[in-house]
Amino acid sequence: MMKKSLIMTVLTVLVVGILTACGSSSSGSKSVKIGYFPNLTHIATIVALEKGYFEEEFGDDVKIETKTVSNGGLFMEAMTTKSIDVGTVGPGPLLNFYVKNPTFRLISGAVNGGAVLVASEGGGVSELADLDGKKVAIPVIGSTQDVMLRKALKEVNLETTSNGGTVELFAAAPADTATLFVQNSVDAAATQEPWGNILETQANGKLILDWDEFAWGKESTNTVVAASDEFLKNKKFAKAYLKAHKRAVEFIQQNPEEAQKLVIQHLKELTGKEISAEETAAAFAKLEVTTEVNEQVIQEMADISKEAGYVTSSDIKGMIDVSYLLGE
Repeated sequence: MMKKSLIMTVLTVLVVGILTACGSSSSGSKSVKIGYFPNLTHIATIVALEKGYFEEEFGDDVKIETKTVSNGGLFMEAMTTKSIDVGTVGPGPLLNFYVKNPTFRLISGAVNGGAVLVASEGGGVSELADLDGKKVAIPVIGSTQDVMLRKALKEVNLETTSNGGTVELFAAAPADTATLFVQNSVDAAATQEPWGNILETQANGKLILDWDEFAWGKESTNTVVAASDEFLKNKKFAKAYLKAHKRAVEFIQQNPEEAQKLVIQHLKELTGKEISAEETAAAFAKLEVTTEVNEQVIQEMADISKEAGYVTSSDIKGMIDVSYLLGE
């Protein structure tokens, strides 16, 4: 009787141990929560989802959950509350949150460029210097486009009103910016593609700074892969995500037209707005899909964020960790 009781006790302990391990969020989680934006600059995530790369790399026993947000602030808040484990976001919001709470990492590049500065038809803006006294739409305060705009303004000795200057920032979802142009509610917009192209073709916008002229030009880091430290504890999951990400980047580079079709379909399902193949191709020509990370540009972004008062320090040492990408 005692032997039977002892055996049952041992079995119970083993079962509880196994269940606990399977339910662990750090090493045995059976779900991965991936976040991204409904923008062309998040094409790597969109293609990886559409092609089923995440499912293939994580395996049948791991559930892939997705969450879309309209700006980087919401993305980072969701990551803070564990609603997102990993995904694509702009480096601006990532570094702003990292300085306050260094529990997130930049583990890969995703897209360079892909952001433009467009003026509205009735805003009286024909060049960068004309933004003096004007209102400019950005996705959200502290966003990557906000930081890029601040760098561009410095080139013509302008500052935002929040820093004692004359250029007013107006936060708005990129998909809503065309309506703001039509209503003459803003004079210009610093936005990502395909919304920049849509402002030109559907809202009579005028391109002021193309993607290779805006801020750091072709080296402007627009989108990166960010992950929480808790997610990265599971190295198998981290490597699986990045394998899928790299597969998507390579697919896009080798099959640009098919990749664009996947994005058009995906964005229509998410936003209800269909972007034409011509608009998508024009927007796609203004970005570079890559896994590379320009650490100097990201450090300069941190310095500008500090000057803007978004963070108290520009020390982002340890935020960039590409060891998982390199297979270490």
